[in-house]
Amino acid sequence: MIDRLKRWLGLAAEAGARGERLAADWLVRERGFRIVARNWRSPRDRRDELDLVARDGDVLVFVEVKTRGADALVPGFHAVDARKKRVLRRAAEAYLAGLRVKPQTVRCDVVEVELPVAGAVGDAVVRHFENVELFPKHFRP
Repeated sequence: MIDRLKRWLGLAAEAGARGERLAADWLVRERGFRIVARNWRSPRDRRDELDLVARDGDVLVFVEVKTRGADALVPGFHAVDARKKRVLRRAAEAYLAGLRVKPQTVRCDVVEVELPVAGAVGDAVVRHFENVELFPKHFRP
């Protein structure tokens, strides 16, 4: 039982890492983003992590990547619930606190990567959700 759980966790971590690579490549290729950081962790609390930090022109974008199999019951976008948003906001604020020059504008995006079911032929599907509500309306970095 424990070996199966370890194997499943390892496969999930591999899928997550693959999804983050696909998302970063897609954002650069299709949207013209520039990736600033990958898997950034807060020095104060290592649990606070940002999957991707990118630049979309002058906008600093915090990107949460959710990787799912094509047969997943819950789409990745819906997995970014209120609890996850609190964690993302805390990590984003820690990231901003470490910058000497603060950006004028920040936003949060979610990228959902749908991997084909094991054994199926096909490419991953990438869905990009811009400007997901994360910060209060009048937030300034």
